[in-house]
Amino acid sequence: MQAYVYEQVRQLDNAEFADYLNPASTAVVSIDMHRGHLDDSPDCPCPAPRARDLVAPLDAFHEQVRALGVRLVHVRSTLRPGGEDDTRGIPAAWRRTFPLHVGPIPNAGAHAIEGSRWTEWCTRVEPGDMRVDTKRRLSAFYPSDLDFLLRNQRIETVVLDGGFTDCCVLSTAFDANNHNYRVIVLRDLVRGTDPQLEAAALSMVSLHLGLVMESGELLRVWRTMRA
Repeated sequence: MQAYVYEQVRQLDNAEFADYLNPASTAVVSIDMHRGHLDDSPDCPCPAPRARDLVAPLDAFHEQVRALGVRLVHVRSTLRPGGEDDTRGIPAAWRRTFPLHVGPIPNAGAHAIEGSRWTEWCTRVEPGDMRVDTKRRLSAFYPSDLDFLLRNQRIETVVLDGGFTDCCVLSTAFDANNHNYRVIVLRDLVRGTDPQLEAAALSMVSLHLGLVMESGELLRVWRTMRA
């Protein structure tokens, strides 16, 4: 089995990581693939342009996930329309710190507002997929019911894809690890703020939180285990 350790490809013993690789106790968690990040328009409230090219590859990967019977959870940020979760309460830190790097974000106040077009999925969500719509900060676990859902499905390993690698994916990986889930991050199906932060985030995952793999390699391992 191939994985990446500090950005270097390594050949690992499948048996040593067999508990990470059981598709029966695994869920793929796809993070924030909605129009609020991916819309190609000047009023996109929290643009993640590097993640726009992920939509088709994610749809293709998720189709293989469904075919193998692995559970799939789509998570998205959603805030109350009145702003009580954020702008009219204690605002999320990124609203002040992220513009220091990228410049002003004119429509940031519309980000993730419940019922708006900015919360519409960009990747395909099928009726048999599971959804979590109550992510309100960086981690998919907070303050959502993701942990409850996973434990109720007897999930032990989470496979993370989506964006941002150095933000919501990394935060979710830390929370998953701290909740005692095994973690796999798919390096070809996540995107970060820039290549440098993406590499740094994946390196941290590989050293402290779990496995960093390519999606094709994980599918190959799952098919081998099914056989």
